[in-house]
Formats: sequence, C-alpha cells, structure tokens
Amino acid sequence: MNANRSHSWAEMHGHILTGAAERPEREARTYALVGAPNVGKSVVFHRLTGTYVDVSNYPGTTVEVARAAARFEAGATILDTPGALAFPSRSDDERAALRALLHENPAALGQVADAKHLRRSLAITLALAETGRPMVLALNMSDEADARGVAIDVARLSKALGIDVVRTVATTGEGVRQLAHGLARARVCVAQAAYPQPLARLIDAVTLRLADRLARAPIAHRGMAILFLGRDPEVEAWLAVHVPDAMRDLVLLREAAERDGGRLAPVIAHARAEAAARIAASALSATKAAPTRSTLAGRLVLHPVWSLPILLGVLSLTYLFVGVLGAGTLVGWLEEGLFGGTINPAVTRFVEARAPWPWLASLLVGRYGLWTMGMTYAVALVLPIVTTFFLAFGFLEDSGYFARLAVLANRSFARIGLNGRAVLPMVLGLGCVTMATLTTRILATPRERLIATFLMALAIPCSAQLGVVMGMLGALGLAWLLAWVGVLVAVIGLAGFLAARLIPGKRIPLVAELPPLRWPVAGNVLKKTSARLYWYLREVIPLFLAGTFAMWSLDASGALPWIVARAEPLVTGWLGLPREAAAAFVMGFLRRDFGATGLFAMGAALSPAQALVGMVTITLFVPCIASVLMIGKEQGAARAALMVAMIVPVAVLVGGLVRLALVAAGLA
Repeated sequence: MNANRSHSWAEMHGHILTGAAERPEREARTYALVGAPNVGKSVVFHRLTGTYVDVSNYPGTTVEVARAAARFEAGATILDTPGALAFPSRSDDERAALRALLHENPAALGQVADAKHLRRSLAITLALAETGRPMVLALNMSDEADARGVAIDVARLSKALGIDVVRTVATTGEGVRQLAHGLARARVCVAQAAYPQPLARLIDAVTLRLADRLARAPIAHRGMAILFLGRDPEVEAWLAVHVPDAMRDLVLLREAAERDGGRLAPVIAHARAEAAARIAASALSATKAAPTRSTLAGRLVLHPVWSLPILLGVLSLTYLFVGVLGAGTLVGWLEEGLFGGTINPAVTRFVEARAPWPWLASLLVGRYGLWTMGMTYAVALVLPIVTTFFLAFGFLEDSGYFARLAVLANRSFARIGLNGRAVLPMVLGLGCVTMATLTTRILATPRERLIATFLMALAIPCSAQLGVVMGMLGALGLAWLLAWVGVLVAVIGLAGFLAARLIPGKRIPLVAELPPLRWPVAGNVLKKTSARLYWYLREVIPLFLAGTFAMWSLDASGALPWIVARAEPLVTGWLGLPREAAAAFVMGFLRRDFGATGLFAMGAALSPAQALVGMVTITLFVPCIASVLMIGKEQGAARAALMVAMIVPVAVLVGGLVRLALVAAGLA
C-alpha cells in the first residue's frame, strides 16, 4: 500500500467535498456515526449526546436516523445512522445510512467498529474512506476483545489508516471523550483498496465524467463512481437527479464491463476485504485466553443438540410472560376488575346523567363507545400486553440471544421467503398480533416485512384467542386440537411459499454478527421499554379511538346488523355452522378472541366437527380492528385493505374445505 499515493488522492479530491474544511468556523457542524449493526452505535450516540435511543444487542435496531445535539461542541449535531454491513448498499438500513452521507453533509464520520472483528470492520472503513470524508475509528467493545485474547496495536493501526483510532467501551463510557476529541479534528483516511486494473481504469473513467459534470458533490467523485459501478440504488437515484444527461453513458460503461466480467460489486467487496485483511494482520496479535462463561453459553445455545431445548424453553418463557401474565393475568385484573367493576360503571353513570343527547352517550359509553371500548381496549386490554411484550423484547435484544434465535430459525424461514429475523415477530404474534406487527421493522426489506405481516394477520392467533381455542378444542380431545394446529401450519407454509414467489424482490440472506451472550443491563431494558410505551401512548391510542368510532358509525347507521344478516347464508351453507355463528365472525373483527368466545359460548350447539371448522375459520379470519389499523400504519391503507380482502375469502375457503374433509372422513 503506497501511503504517499493515498495522500495525493485525498488532496486531489478534497476540493470537491462539501466538508468540514470548507465550512466557516462559526457554522454548526454535523457528525455522523456509522458502522455495522450491533457494534454499539446507539450507546455511543447516547454518550456523546445524552439523548436516549434504542440500545439493543441485535442487528437492525436503528431503523431511522436519530439526531441530537452534541455534548462536546456547542451547536454541533450527531447523527446515529442505521447499521450498515457493506457499501454499495443492499438493505434498507444500508440505504438509509448512505442517504445520510449524501444529504446530511456531515463534517466528519465516526465509525463505531467491533474490536473483536477487526478485519470485517476495516472493510467498512475502506468503503467509508472512499467517500473522502474526514473520519475517526472507534474500536468499541474493547473489553470483550481483551477477554477473547484479541490484542490490537492501536498506534500501528492509526498510522496505517492515517486517522485517529480510539479504544472504547461504550457501556462504561471508556474512550468516549477521546472519540469526541477525534471527531473535532478528524482527518481523511489514507488507506485504499487496490482494485484490479480493468476495474481501476473503469473507476477512473467514471470519476472523470462525474468531475466534468459535478463541480461539487456530497462525497468524493471517486467514491461516487465506485458506488455507482457497484449498483448502489441511493447513488444511482442521486446521480439521476443531478446529472441526468450523463446517466446513459455511465450505464453503458457499466453494462459493457459487466458483460465481460460479471457484476462489479463482488469484485469491489473482495478488493476491500483483501486490503482490510492486510491492515488487520499488521495490527493484530493474539494471546491465549480461557473461554469466558459468555463464550461457553453462546456456543451452547447454537449447539446441534442443546440448541433446540434451549430455544423451546426461551420461546415458552416468552409466551408465558407475554401471553399468560400480560394477556391473561394483567388483562383480567385491569379489564374485569378495575375497568369492568369500578371505572367504566362510574364513567357510564356520569356521562348518561349529563349527556344532552342519547347519541352522544352512546358514542362515549355505549357498546361501541370511545371510552367503554376505545380507551378500555387501549389501556385495560392492550397496554398490559404491550408492557410485558416490550420488556420481553428488550430482554432478548440486550442479552444477545435474538441474533442466535435468528440463526436457528433461518433455514426454516427461508422456505417462505424470510430469514431468521422473522422468528421473533411470529412468536410474539402469539401474544398480540397488533404489537408484533410493529416488530416487523427489524426485517431488512419492505418485501420481508410485507410477507411477515401478511402471515401473522392470516394465521397467527393472539394469546387470548389461543386460550379460547385450546379451551374449546382441548376439551373435545387432543386429536381435535392437533388437527387445528396442523391446518394452521399448512396454511402458513403454503401462503408463505406463494407469497415468496409472487411478491417481487429477493430474499435477503441472514448476515448477522453474534454478540456475546450476556445478562441484560436492567437500565437498558427499562429505558427501551419506557421509550416504546411513550410511542404507544402517543401514536397507537388514537388508532383505537378511530377504529371504535368507525364501529360505532356502522352500528348506528344499521350497516353492522346488515353485514351480519348477509353473512348468515355463507356461514350456514358452506361452513355448515348455526346461523348464530355469523355474529361471532363480525365480532371477531373487533377483537379476535371475541369471535372465538362467541363460538365457545354456543357450547353444546356445536358438534366437534363444527367446533373445529369454526375455530379454523375464526383463526384465519380477518384480524382484529387494532391489527388492521396497525397494518395500515406500517404498510399503508391500500395494502391493509388488500390483506383484508384476501384473508376473508381464504379463511372461509379453508374452513369449508376442512368441513368437506371431515364429511369425507365420516366425522361430520
């Protein structure tokens, strides 16, 4: 590697940057934290700003760019960008990180890296170096690297890169002051990847074309050229806006090169990896260290034999905490005891005595009242589930187990177009599909979030509904309950298989660092839970009130009874259920377990076969109104409506097919 040549490259491209060197001293500066997922960027962000964002121990926590004032420089701003494993960008997180570099004009970059995995971290360093931005490298989790016997010569590494390199332990604050000082005097990285000659000539050609048409650019022309040749979608979109006349020639150059040698992105990644390996080898030395308890525990949870019982134990405990304690005990105490026995009767008496019009009393405290349904659902029904849900979610995040859970589930989920990250939304959907829909944000692409959301809305029963189903079918015999489970598993498998092939896009392979398994930090879990509960109270409660108003309007206008009447022929004919079951399906839209409870209340009026048909149909039936509203918030109103339009006929179709199968088997 030629350091002099690298310096000349940095100087050559410095004049085109809108960076710190060109800013007046009085202008407030912005610093961007970048790096791979799960390296502690959010903790460093908190240390540098005093502002809390999600502090998690799994990839993909920071979905959007967080922004806050810096503690160490008056008027300066810190950006916490989403985790990025590679550039050119592939996932939404990587695209958002690059978007910040293109549009936020950071004066310097602070790369937060995992000291335990120096080689992989340096590959990102080299990609960031090509942007021409001044930067500083923070080797975070240095204490864990020491415990593993990984020794890094920081001075030698700093000399090889030409930038400040700082050892940090963000959880304790070690090295954060030095990082802040390094950001304020950041330099351009001198290290470069050595690309093969044909690619190097192509990079030069594209760089010259960009320099001719762009007097200034948010990142160095050469870095822009490399990202364009690697088919980075953010850079392509930026260039299409700023140099539309040059795009045709640039695309032709790239296509000609790819016809001769294939896609260029793997070549770029390989060259960076080789350069990173050389630099890492010069700075690394290994010492013998006894395996820590954390290391041994991490190996155990991925063991070919012991991983399965551990997984089942973790999932069972999660379900017991969220589904039984949250959705059962706490909901029962709040809904039936506090609200049902004390608060709601008092509010109803107060409103009915003072409301000037009957319709107003009905709107507030009637069957579909804003208080008796909307606020009662939001506070007495969902808030306990949300609280236990977020506590469990935070525990899994901070312990490091979630990354391993994703690895264990990856192969099975690949068949339905997802990767292992989708396991947590699916499992927690058994507690509350509404809140589990929110956790689909951890998935890498809109396609994966859409598939996971659809499968949960279609075939994952919430805990309250699951309890009713188990109570009804379990009383009829284990065979009936297993038949219900088998139908749901088959529906999920088939629906996921079809969705994975019909929805455009590719499955993103699971690429995840495995952090050390550790006992969660209570402060982190509680802070995350409180921040998420604030979000719930601020944004989700209005959705419940809006949905309640819609149901009140349908009932007041007579539309709701009309829907029930029109559904009766289908219920009694195709499904073979009593006419009274029609009302249960409409009520199931309000809340999933209402529909199941309506069927359960029919008791002896249903034969075992009818009970199975009814429970299969109500489980697959349209999710409750709160879930639909959450899907609308996450996926958009059009997709939420399309899901409802698809799920209803699928539920009725499968229910009818189950009835026909039972008739053919002589069981109905």
